[in-house]
Amino acid sequence: MINVRVAGRLDARPMAGLLNEIIREGGTTAFTNEVTRDTLLGWFAQAPDQSVWHVAEDPKGALLGFQSIEPKAKLPAAACDIATFVQVGQTGLGIGSKLFEATRKAAVALNYEWINATIRADNSGGLAYYQSRGFEDYARHPNVLLGNGMYVDRISKRYNL
Repeated sequence: MINVRVAGRLDARPMAGLLNEIIREGGTTAFTNEVTRDTLLGWFAQAPDQSVWHVAEDPKGALLGFQSIEPKAKLPAAACDIATFVQVGQTGLGIGSKLFEATRKAAVALNYEWINATIRADNSGGLAYYQSRGFEDYARHPNVLLGNGMYVDRISKRYNL
C-alpha cells in the first residue's frame, strides 16, 4: 500500500536524502550537486501559493518518493513544471502513478492548464514514466550543460489538464 500526502517541513530531510541517492547514482536527473534539508525548504518557499509537493510513503511511513509542481519563469502562467523522484530500486511499483494522481488534481485546483516535464534524453525510465501518464513531446533541447560539465539533450513533454 502506498500513501500519498502533501509534504511538510519535516519531510525535507528524508526528501533530500532520497534525492541525494538519485544524484549519486547519476544518469536520471539534471541535478549533479547534492542537496540539503535547507535546500528543499527553500524550494518549498519559492512559490507556496502556486506549488504543491507530495510524498509517497509505505504503510510504516518510510519515504518512497516525492513529486512537485511549481511555476517556472520559462513557462507561461498557465503551465507548471513537474519533478518526480522515486527511491532508487523502487521504480515501476506504482509509486509514480499514485503521486501523479494527487499532483494532477492539485494542478487543476491551482487553475493550471498544462504541466511541463523536462527530462534528460538519456533517462529512458523517466521518459517512459511521463509518456505513460499521457505527456506528449513538444520540444528538444540539445547540448544542455549540467553542473558537472557534462552535456545532455533534454526533452520537454506536455500534459494538458
